[in-house]
Amino acid sequence: MQGIFISGTSTDVGKTHTAVLLSKALRNKNINVIPRKPVESGCQLVDGELVPADAKALLKAARYDGNLAEVCPYRYQPPISPARAARLANRTLTTDELVKACVHDSENAFTLVEGAGGFYSPLTEDGLNADLAMALQLPVLLVAENTLGVLNQVLLNVEAIRMRGLRLMGVVLNKRDNRQDGHMDNAADLRERLNCAVYIQPYEADSIPRELVDAIAAQPVCAVA
Repeated sequence: MQGIFISGTSTDVGKTHTAVLLSKALRNKNINVIPRKPVESGCQLVDGELVPADAKALLKAARYDGNLAEVCPYRYQPPISPARAARLANRTLTTDELVKACVHDSENAFTLVEGAGGFYSPLTEDGLNADLAMALQLPVLLVAENTLGVLNQVLLNVEAIRMRGLRLMGVVLNKRDNRQDGHMDNAADLRERLNCAVYIQPYEADSIPRELVDAIAAQPVCAVA
């Protein structure tokens, strides 16, 4: 499977925002993107159906011609870890089920998988986000909020990713507010300590860093006919 696994240092750091912008950018390069967010909690109940907002945004951004059930088959209402949400719903969710939900028949496509929470957040009864990424054997793009304290968070997550034997595609530092600190330069500090690309996603930017898109697009994927 050709693609990428988007994970975060925690929840609410901008994973979906990054995934949506990346999907749009790849589609603009005529790359066929198949989005997957196999499980999502915190879904809203609309007309008797749980609607996964993140997965819905991914489907739209990727211009995916499949349906929402393919993107996100497992949905839960409580805004807690999917593993616990499934348990509260009297459901045993397994990593193997999520792997199967990510697999598809298309050979000429780039699979974009977004996890839930942080890299070591519980995802299923028998695994973490890390276990799903390993099972899929996809390179990881790590998203973190560009704020004070992020150096420790990123360094810990990068160590965990590498200990799992996964390829790290890079780190995205996502600015979630317009506050400025002239003394802080997290990107520079991380570049001194990491042997990987570090990208800055400015506050409210409507596009992903071009260098990141080019690096991902350079992988052997097929363009849409």
